[in-house]
Amino acid sequence: MLRSIGPVSRFGRSFTAVTATAATLAVTAMSLAASPAAAAPTASPAAASTTAKPGDTCTAADLGTRKPYIKSTEVSPTITHFKGWFVTEGTTGNHVVTTSTQTVISVSVGATGGFEGSFPVQTLTAAGASLGLSVKVDASSTSTESNAVTWNFNQPGYYGVYKGTKKVTGTYASLNCNRVQQSGGGWALKWIEGPGGGSFTTFTTLEEGAVRCQDSVPANSIMAKAQGLLDCGSPAAKAERPAGAVPPTAKQKRDRLAQSKAAGQDKVAGQPKADGPGAKAGAKAGAPIAKADLSCGSELYRITVPGKSLSWGAPHLRADSVRLRPSTIFSGNLDQWRLCNVTESDGVMEATLWNLGNQACANIFPQNAGTDQTPLMMESPCREDDLQRFYIYRDVPGSSKIGVQNKYTGSMMGHDRYADGESVRQYSSGRQDGSGTYTLNRV
Repeated sequence: MLRSIGPVSRFGRSFTAVTATAATLAVTAMSLAASPAAAAPTASPAAASTTAKPGDTCTAADLGTRKPYIKSTEVSPTITHFKGWFVTEGTTGNHVVTTSTQTVISVSVGATGGFEGSFPVQTLTAAGASLGLSVKVDASSTSTESNAVTWNFNQPGYYGVYKGTKKVTGTYASLNCNRVQQSGGGWALKWIEGPGGGSFTTFTTLEEGAVRCQDSVPANSIMAKAQGLLDCGSPAAKAERPAGAVPPTAKQKRDRLAQSKAAGQDKVAGQPKADGPGAKAGAKAGAPIAKADLSCGSELYRITVPGKSLSWGAPHLRADSVRLRPSTIFSGNLDQWRLCNVTESDGVMEATLWNLGNQACANIFPQNAGTDQTPLMMESPCREDDLQRFYIYRDVPGSSKIGVQNKYTGSMMGHDRYADGESVRQYSSGRQDGSGTYTLNRV
């Protein structure tokens, strides 16, 4: 009975003083800049695109990337459009039925529901693959589908004309590549669960059809959900009526009211989290708090492209972005960085990146926080703000290779091409070609 249809002010000399805490942090940071050792092989593009699970092996080329990991899923047959329809003797045949919206399903990933970059698409693709279903992977909604159903009624009776789909919801985690110490004391690169998890909603292709009270239908199917809206046991269902549309039942009215209220709540709930990865401009309440000082190690580092000469260079002008630049006697210390307020949790370092040349901190501006490929900027004064905090994922000891992730947005740092003047940018999934892997070399 159903068929499918197509679808920071300057800080002066205070930064050069090394406190006991900073000295301890410096020892941690120095392990990043040890002489290179045999590192894991570079991943091929095909390998970079495969599904990963926590504990799986990764390579140094994966340090600047992240992948989604589906933690849970739920599939719910859902009626999106519905109309009660009565067919009498002599009125059988083709009817065009204009249905009413019953439920609206909107595709969303994370707190913002946005689709900037590839990470949301990868998340939904992975969810569909885990269930063996073809699901929507773009910013679509069932409300954009036509509500007209053309159906050939070959018998008189009381019908529920419907459109429906399988609503797919669940939760996901963000996986990052980082060094993990093994039980024997050695080290290996593994995919670990990092920041940036959340929930998702999507749906499969809409189906349409018509069903009667007396029809035998599979339990918990889309057709069964439509049949349940008919209130088949009520006297109204058995009453004689003229051919055509049947007024909505009390149950249908209640369901639509509940759906309308839920849609209003979803609109509020769908706003960016105040402090979560991926939150967009204006998401945080109040202005960031300026820091009077930072606890920085005395060591200076260059963040370079492995095996090549260009490194992260802060701009002379604050309105410009961090760019790949050659390190020369004319660099004016703009190629030198300190790690400040360093912490470590589960083997992942977190730090503020302060530049010696312009006495400012690396930063993603809040108005561009939700935009993929937005450039990495500088700001002074430095602030207690997750937009200026970065996770640093490290290769095994003996290698100085790293990946860098903004704490607030969850995006990885990378560049489009290796060229003098190329901006360092954020990418929701990182650069899958390995160009988001850098080295942290002590000056």
